[in-house]
Amino acid sequence: MGSAAELAAAAFMMLGFPALMLAALVPSVPAFAAAAAVTYLADHYLHRKSSYLVNRLSKVRAGLSIRFLIRQLLLILLLARLGFADDLIYYGAIACFIAFYGLQAPHGALVTLIRNRRRMPVATRNIDLASRIRIPDAPPRRLLHRSAEKMLHLDLAAVAGILVSASLESAVAGFVGIGITVGVGCLYVLTLVPYVRGAKTPPNAERVLAAVDDWLAEYRPETVLYFSGSKDSVYQVNMWLETMEQLDSKPLIILRERAILNNLAPTTVPVICVPGGVHLMNLDLSNVRVALYAANVGKNIHLLRVPTMRHVFIGHGDSDKLASVNPYSKVYDEVWTAGRAGRDRYAIADVGVRDDDIVEVGRPQLAPIQTWQGAPQGSRGGAADDRCPTVLYAPTWEGWDGNPGNTSIVLAGENIVQKLVTADPPVRVLYKPHPFTGTVSKEAGAAHRRITALVEQSAAARATDPRFTTDAAAQAAAKAELARIEARLAELSGKGNGKGGDEAEATRDGLVDVARHEEAARLRAEWNAAYWRSFGEHEHRVITGAEPRLYDCFNVSDAMVSDISSVVSDFIASGKPYAVTDSAELGVEEFKRQNTAVRAATILSNSAAELGELLGAVRDPAADPLAEDRGDLKRYLLGPDEPTSIDQFNTAVANLAIKAEARNVGQESRVAAGAAEAEPATVPAQRLAAAGDDVTA
Repeated sequence: MGSAAELAAAAFMMLGFPALMLAALVPSVPAFAAAAAVTYLADHYLHRKSSYLVNRLSKVRAGLSIRFLIRQLLLILLLARLGFADDLIYYGAIACFIAFYGLQAPHGALVTLIRNRRRMPVATRNIDLASRIRIPDAPPRRLLHRSAEKMLHLDLAAVAGILVSASLESAVAGFVGIGITVGVGCLYVLTLVPYVRGAKTPPNAERVLAAVDDWLAEYRPETVLYFSGSKDSVYQVNMWLETMEQLDSKPLIILRERAILNNLAPTTVPVICVPGGVHLMNLDLSNVRVALYAANVGKNIHLLRVPTMRHVFIGHGDSDKLASVNPYSKVYDEVWTAGRAGRDRYAIADVGVRDDDIVEVGRPQLAPIQTWQGAPQGSRGGAADDRCPTVLYAPTWEGWDGNPGNTSIVLAGENIVQKLVTADPPVRVLYKPHPFTGTVSKEAGAAHRRITALVEQSAAARATDPRFTTDAAAQAAAKAELARIEARLAELSGKGNGKGGDEAEATRDGLVDVARHEEAARLRAEWNAAYWRSFGEHEHRVITGAEPRLYDCFNVSDAMVSDISSVVSDFIASGKPYAVTDSAELGVEEFKRQNTAVRAATILSNSAAELGELLGAVRDPAADPLAEDRGDLKRYLLGPDEPTSIDQFNTAVANLAIKAEARNVGQESRVAAGAAEAEPATVPAQRLAAAGDDVTA
């Protein structure tokens, strides 16, 4: 149900309808009125909370309209039981509810038509379509938001009036209520009509697509980042936004799902969301020379079919998972890896990706990760003992195949966290689970909840421990700063401004304000700094959601525990000690043989008994036997520090663009040569005809 309040509301609603029937049969107007009020309020509350129960009821033919109809039929039964079956109010009530339900059809049709017409065939951001086509304002939010619920609740006036009439035995109140219900219902329907015709309707699909093509011809994009996936996978494209902003060539982002567009992080790069495959294949992308793919998905085929551009798999992380050597990668012209390790993975996997087609470009998005500066200093500038080191536990999710080696969270997670929160000398624990955790495995979800409870309980216990002191004034100031920054960020993003808005309006008004974008970026950095100041440096924390980002957690941590995933490869950029859990119990040597990224790690068994080695390296770097190995592994996995990753990436884009252009010029030359070969057979005849000779002689 989501909360105890939702559970209570669901119980009241489910019990309210039997109570309504009982009150109608007794009959009792006060009891009926009370039960009706309970069902109205409970239903409204559950809809406002988007309760799971409300969604399920519609699947078993007990949806919103049915619930309102049952309440109205029971009101008719109440009138009959009270002896009003021959009175005018009885027939008025029947006529009212018939007319009221008659209004539901045009209301629903208009709402659906408005939403469909305002759903763009191509939604955009940072693209000026307003100068090319007219896109009118969205209807007021109050008209379309939860419109079916609002329309059905108009029966309140009629129900209340009829109950008053039944109580006072006077038809006046009943007919007043009936008039209000039917009148306001008609007015609601008429208010929607202008939005399906004339100047208030957006242009049709052909005009929108023509406007997008017109913009493409003017902008002439050269490098495209293409992405398709679920809402939960938006992080896979978000991690490449800053890289796209730093390209030397003209960038463009193409998305295939509206959910991805709606959750895309702020960017200055032009974005086109094309849900329809046919629409995508008809876009004018003739100027694009390089297409970058962050995920292996079926919809990639809609762009892979274009021969005038070169296609590159860049992925969304660098790890030893099987996904990093997917045989699907053969469809791309090139596969770009961070360092030599990625190239070697494909060679060992032997999945058909040629070594000549692999290019090492580093990881541009790792630039925000700060390198290790040595032993952690105390909060008062003293030795490491003066400060509570921070250990990040960032397990990956359980995956689709049920392999126990995918994640440590099920078999080892609680052991890891238990040993960390009870470590002596103490450490601070940051627990940041993968956003997909628990989506496939119930056991993983349950383990995550237990780990979360353990961290929170330990944090509560530490708050009362006299060994740990906090600067309450500094934390209060940091929290106030957080509130100020969040308010300004909400203002910059347009949230909370009371406007309705929809996809069409967002497309029209989606041009980025560079100054506001830069201010937002600066504020996010300030938010991150204030966030870490808002609680004690000894305080355990469960971190979920987009902020603070994973790399921000890297920067405040002194060590990390994780699983085989790109998180490990990214953390290696920091040079800090790390541990990886051998959840499948392969054994240290075999685990290192199979997984390159763990060769400089402390290997943990599911008991986490080896955690002491990691903590020892954090507290005394001089006794860290893996420090040199981490430096070597960093260069092997992520490539050299110079030239910078973004320079390597831009060079790779430029080189591939040259190859694409060479191929296109070659094709044009072959076409021209073919036309020239056909010309001699026709030219003499044409010349003879022009001279007036008989070419048939």
